[in-house]
Amino acid sequence: MSNINRQWLLKRRPTGPVVREDFEYREDPAPTADTLADGGLILRNKAFLCAPTMRNWMEAPGNSLYPSIPIGSAIMAPAVCEVVASRRDDVPVGTRVMAITSWQDFQQVDTSHDVTPIPDWMGDVDALGLYGINGVTAYIGITRIGRPKAGETVVVSGAAGSTGVTAAQVAKALGCRVIGIAGGKRKCDWLIEEIGLDGAVDYRAGDVQGQLAQLCPQGIDVFYDNVGGEILQAAIENMAVFGRIVLCGQIASYNDDGPVPGPTNMMRLIYGNIRMEGFLCLAYADVFPEAREKLREWKEAGRMIHREDVRPGFEKLPETYNALFDGSNSGTLIGIVEE
Repeated sequence: MSNINRQWLLKRRPTGPVVREDFEYREDPAPTADTLADGGLILRNKAFLCAPTMRNWMEAPGNSLYPSIPIGSAIMAPAVCEVVASRRDDVPVGTRVMAITSWQDFQQVDTSHDVTPIPDWMGDVDALGLYGINGVTAYIGITRIGRPKAGETVVVSGAAGSTGVTAAQVAKALGCRVIGIAGGKRKCDWLIEEIGLDGAVDYRAGDVQGQLAQLCPQGIDVFYDNVGGEILQAAIENMAVFGRIVLCGQIASYNDDGPVPGPTNMMRLIYGNIRMEGFLCLAYADVFPEAREKLREWKEAGRMIHREDVRPGFEKLPETYNALFDGSNSGTLIGIVEE
C-alpha cells in the first residue's frame, strides 16, 4: 500500500464544459488502519466510472435533489475498489466492492457508507460497465418506468451511449420494436447492424421530429430519454396515445449555465393520456440483483452487447471525463487508476 494519496479536487465551479483548470491535483499522506473506527473501511480505488450526472454534482448547492461537491473536495464518482483495511466483520480485507467514492487513490469511509461486494464472476470493468450504474439504470428505466409490452415501439435517445444502448437492448429482449437516436451515420449504422435495432435517427441530419414520424407511423409507445431539449420535444410530438416517457438524463443541458426550457405543448400529454416520469436508480436498489442477473442472462445468450472505453492514468482523469461531452468516447467511459 502506497504512503501517498493522489487526489483530484474541485478547484472552481465549471462554467460550460469542464476544463482541466476546474480541478486541482494534490498529494496527501494515505490513511492508515489505526485511524479506523468500528465499521470503518479503507478502500483502494481501482477504476472510476465517468458518468454524465457527475457534472451536476459540480454545481453549487441549491434547491436541487442531487449532491454538490464542496470546493476543495475530491470529485465524487462511482468506483470499483479493494478493501485494504477493515473494521467490518462482513467486509474483510481483500474484498472487491462497488461504491461511490472520489478521485483519489484511497478513501476512508465510516459505517454509514454503502459498499456492494462484487461477485467472483464479475470483472472490475464489467462492474462499472454492463453491471454498473448505467446498465442497472437502463434495466430499471425500461422495466419499472416504461413497462413496454411485446410488439410496442420503443425509442431511445442517446442510444449509442452506455445507458442508452443497454436500454435499447433490454427493450429488444422484451420483444419490442426499437428505434435509436444517435449522432452521425457511423453510430446509427452500428445500432442497426451490430446491436440489431429496427431503425435509427441521426439527429445531426436534422428534422428529428420528421425522421421519428417516418420510422414510427403508429406513434411511440415508450420514449427512453437520456438527452432532453429539442430531442425530447420531437419525441413528444410523436407519442402514441397512452405512451410513456422515461426521463433518465438531460445530457444536452449539463454544460449549460442557465436554466434549459422544458417541453412545450404540454396539452399533447394531457389529450394523449401520456405519462412522463423521471427516476433515479438508487430509489430502486431492491431491483439491482434482478437487473444484474437478467443482464448476465441476456449477455450469455448473446442478446446483450456492451462496449467499454477504458482509459488508464490517474493523472488523465479530467481529460478522460471530458470525453463524455466532446463525443470522443465509444461506450462506457472508465478511468483506470495506475499505481
